[in-house]
Amino acid sequence: MRKLITEFIGTYFLVLTVGLSVLGGGTTAAITAPIAIGVVLMVMVFAGGHISGAHYNPAVTLAVLIRGKISFGDAIGYWVIQFIGAAVAAFTVMFLLADKIPTESALMANSTYGLLAEFLGTLALAYVVLNTATAKGTEGNSFYGLAIGFTVTCMAYALGGFSGGAFNPAVALGVLMMHMANWSDLWVYALGCFGGGLVAAFIFLACNKEDK
Repeated sequence: MRKLITEFIGTYFLVLTVGLSVLGGGTTAAITAPIAIGVVLMVMVFAGGHISGAHYNPAVTLAVLIRGKISFGDAIGYWVIQFIGAAVAAFTVMFLLADKIPTESALMANSTYGLLAEFLGTLALAYVVLNTATAKGTEGNSFYGLAIGFTVTCMAYALGGFSGGAFNPAVALGVLMMHMANWSDLWVYALGCFGGGLVAAFIFLACNKEDK
């Protein structure tokens, strides 16, 4: 139960920060939001890493499952609670910023570019998570939260313009609920994020054959 509580809290505050910093950030949101999102992820990873592994991301959970650091039963629980945390966070943002929630969400300008952006961003994130937080070679380090948070910030700046920069199916759910993206683009986030997590896991296994 404590693992699920930790995953709920981390995912909740991640999605809450996404909504409040983007919708409430005004004209400077494009500059400030990626920093706020990366920082909140960093601190939540440091806060919960020793309890649940601090995934806060269904695609990361998939990567960790394939890597062999979590059981399938635990992964199911993580996925459920991550999406619940994202939904509750979205409702919180919609309550706090009711006047700033878009009435209509725009379609993604180019779904092919968006799919590639979500795939690459999630690939980078899951790759960093696996190598800094689960590998024997980096076991016991004190920098993994910083590495993970900065990865999200960098990917948001580099790729966010193409897809919105979710890199996380739970974040994507929150973004869709808050009308920051269109539901017809759900497949882009699902395929791109889970695909990125899947490939990251196989890359990790190929590069760390002795790390079972």
